[in-house]
Amino acid sequence: MSDTKTNINIFKSHLTIKSDYVGGKAKPHSANGQKIHKLSSNENLLGSSPKALQAIQDCLHKLNEYPDQTDIRLREALADFYGTPMTADHFFTGNSGSEILELIARAFLDPGLEAIIASPTFMPYRLFSEKMGAKVIDIPLLAPNFDLNVAEVLAAVNERTRLLFLTSPNNPTGSYIPTETLEYILEALPSHVVLVLDEVYFQFTDQGDYTTALPYAIKNKNIIGVNSFSKAYGLAGLRVGYAYTHPDFARYIRQLHRPFLVNALSLNAAIGALADSAFLQETVNLVQSEREFLYEELDQRPIQYWKSQGNFVLVKPPIPPKDFEARMLEQGVMVRPVENFGAKGCVRITIGTREANKAMLSALDRVLN
Repeated sequence: MSDTKTNINIFKSHLTIKSDYVGGKAKPHSANGQKIHKLSSNENLLGSSPKALQAIQDCLHKLNEYPDQTDIRLREALADFYGTPMTADHFFTGNSGSEILELIARAFLDPGLEAIIASPTFMPYRLFSEKMGAKVIDIPLLAPNFDLNVAEVLAAVNERTRLLFLTSPNNPTGSYIPTETLEYILEALPSHVVLVLDEVYFQFTDQGDYTTALPYAIKNKNIIGVNSFSKAYGLAGLRVGYAYTHPDFARYIRQLHRPFLVNALSLNAAIGALADSAFLQETVNLVQSEREFLYEELDQRPIQYWKSQGNFVLVKPPIPPKDFEARMLEQGVMVRPVENFGAKGCVRITIGTREANKAMLSALDRVLN
C-alpha cells in the first residue's frame, strides 16, 4: 500500500442531491382548544376500514413473532379482489405507494438513463429517479386545464428512456388521462420504455372515459399500475402499497424485496381492507357528493379552482400560497401549498366530511375578506 494519502470521494454524486419534496405537515396541537381540520394530506376523513382494524386486533397477540417472510398472502388477496385473469404473479407490494415507486426506479434506472415526468405532479417520481443517477425530463402539463402534452412527451422518448411516469387522477391537479389518450401513448412507446401509471386515487373517479392500467396489464403491455391503501381505505399510517403488471415485470421487481418486507399489521390490515366493500363505497360516496358540494360553494367565491377526479381540489388563492396556508391554519384548517409540485401559486385542499368542508369554506371566507 502506498504511503501517499489520496482523497477519494466515496459518495455517489446522485445521492447527494437535495430533495425538493416536503411531505405534508402533522396536525398541530391547538393552544386555545380550537378544533383543527386537517385537509392537507388527502387522508380519509372517515377513518380506517373497520375490517382492517379488526384484522390488526386479531394479530396483536402475535407481534413477538416475525411476519410472513413473503407477501404471497397479500398478493393472493389482491388477485381475488381483481378477479380472473389476474393472479398473484401479476402483483408486487411494498411499504406504501412511494416505496413501490422507489422499487420501480431501482429496477429500471441507472446513471445515463432517463425518466419522463409531467409536472405539476407527485415529486417523488423525480426524486427517486435522480437518486438512481438518471436524468429526469419534465414535460409540463398544458394550461389551462392541466392536460397531458402527448406530442411533447412522445418526442422526449429516446434510446435512453426507460420510465414514463404518469398519474391519473393527477396529484395535485385532479386531472385525468382519457382512455383514448392512454392507449395512443402505449401504442406509440418503444418496447424499452415502461409506462408507470400512478392510480392511487382511481376509486374517486366518475368519468366514463377513465381507465386504470388493468386492461393493458392483462394484455402484457409495458405498463405498471401503482396503488396504495392510504387513501380510500384509510390506512395511511400503516404504509402499505401495491402494483400490478405483467408477471415478468412483477417477478423481476420482486427480486428487490427483502425478507419480511411488509410488517404483520400492515399485511393483515390490507387483506382485511380488500374485503371491506361497504367502507370503500361509503368513502367513495362521501368524496363524490362532497366534491359536488364544494364546486357549488366555490363557484360563489372569488377564487380560481379546478374540478377534480381525486379526493382533493386545487385552488389558486389571491395571496401567496404560504400566506394562505398560514391564515387558513389560524382559522383551524390545514391546507397544502403545492408549488414544489410545479403548481405555481396553488394550494391543494382535501375533500372531507360536510363538517370539515363547511369549516374550510368559513375559513376561506374570512381569509378572502
